[in-house]
Amino acid sequence: MRAFFLLAIAAGALFTASLALAHAQSVTSLRVTYWENSANTNTSVTWTLRCNPPRGTLPRRAIACRRLAASGPKLFAPIPLDSVCTEIYGGPQKARVVGTLAGKKIWAAFARTNGCAIGRWNRVSPWLLPPGGVTSQYLAQDRNPLTQIPVAQRS
Repeated sequence: MRAFFLLAIAAGALFTASLALAHAQSVTSLRVTYWENSANTNTSVTWTLRCNPPRGTLPRRAIACRRLAASGPKLFAPIPLDSVCTEIYGGPQKARVVGTLAGKKIWAAFARTNGCAIGRWNRVSPWLLPPGGVTSQYLAQDRNPLTQIPVAQRS
């Protein structure tokens, strides 16, 4: 009887630990900071995003949470050092994403300095970062660049 009691306590502890681990792995909480002009670091826009359920200040939270869940932390992997990138200037925009995605720490910097960096930016745009580019006419009417995405690109 005593062995059964100890087995029941051990099973309960294991179940509780697995629930806590599952919750920790599902946590997504990100802070996105965006600079329209990286030369002027005093002017930035910051959004927050939490998933399950989607909330925060980032526009298009539900889409961002779905795409983050589908792709995971690999979206934020740095460009490999041995990459051969085209020397194309994509614009002065910069962004930083910091937080936790599916329980993993994230710290990623984005820029549009060459073809590889532009491709990396485009993988998370327009649902996490603004589209960017050399000319940013979407800021002319509204200070929130994510609301200026053309209707054809909106999901």
